[in-house]
Amino acid sequence: MIEVGIVGGSGYTGGELLRLLSFHPEVEVVVVTSRRFSGKPVSSVHGHLEGIYDLSFENPTLAEVGDRCDVVFTAVPHGSAMGIVPELLGSAKVIDLSADYRLPPRVFEAVYGLEHSDVRDAVYGLPEIHDVTGHDLVANPGCYPTGAVLAAAPLVSERLLSLAVFDSKSGISGAGAGPSMVSHYPVMAENVQPYKLTTHRHSAEIVQELKRFDDDLLSISFTPHVVPSVRGILTTAHLFTIESMDGEETRKLYEKFYYDKPFVRLRKTISSLPVVRGSNFCDIYIETDDDNNRVVVITAIDNLVKGASGQAIQNMNIIFNLDETTGLWQPGLAP
Repeated sequence: MIEVGIVGGSGYTGGELLRLLSFHPEVEVVVVTSRRFSGKPVSSVHGHLEGIYDLSFENPTLAEVGDRCDVVFTAVPHGSAMGIVPELLGSAKVIDLSADYRLPPRVFEAVYGLEHSDVRDAVYGLPEIHDVTGHDLVANPGCYPTGAVLAAAPLVSERLLSLAVFDSKSGISGAGAGPSMVSHYPVMAENVQPYKLTTHRHSAEIVQELKRFDDDLLSISFTPHVVPSVRGILTTAHLFTIESMDGEETRKLYEKFYYDKPFVRLRKTISSLPVVRGSNFCDIYIETDDDNNRVVVITAIDNLVKGASGQAIQNMNIIFNLDETTGLWQPGLAP
């Protein structure tokens, strides 16, 4: 059994890690930390786990966590993981769900306005793009970049793009468990709220990952919106190609790129959030606009699963030489 710890287990991603790991046949969760809820049952915060786990939140030292675990998920605020990860590595593998190791330190500091205190290599844990095998530290991607990068990767990998524009709609859970104006019901009900139109910090990840394929792709734009849904991110990618591409050749390109990627499903109908909700799938729909050299790609993910905790478990499976679908091969919760 792989002995698992979760540092910062009281939020949405912590709760989702626990839910998904309860299905995993090769895992035992041995420690879940929370300073605020230390000593209280996990189910007192995550009511959906009542009867599933007989665990209470703890507040042990990091050395104790590392000694007890084979792998630790750090589900803590941005800027906090860099003070935690160094004390865990060496004893356990770490999959970090914050942004602390996704970007080069100087880029992180510019984007997040925080000093970066732990310069070390981490693999960017988008397993459809990067091989995380053999790594001890995985930087789990952000939710928006997951849907955006998977939408564009097959085209940008062939250096076929001149412009990429991403328009994403996210459920309210993307704002976290703490109440805010973004999650306040009277504000969000029957509304679509755009925010940080040109300055969202996930833009840096999208640019970084697409430029790994094609450093000459200079025009990459991203605008997020919040919609009155609990879960899910629907991304519309307007991908302008250097030359016109027909629908058949575009689909074949995507099929070839993702042929051995079990969590990417190429759909023949427009992707929708209920179909992926609760699952680790990224559904992709493609349509070409020949008159404008444009490929429109729709991706749908659950922001808490493929956009966070499910992808983290997918990464764990790979670094422990398990089939990447282990414990994750579940359909969405439609309707």
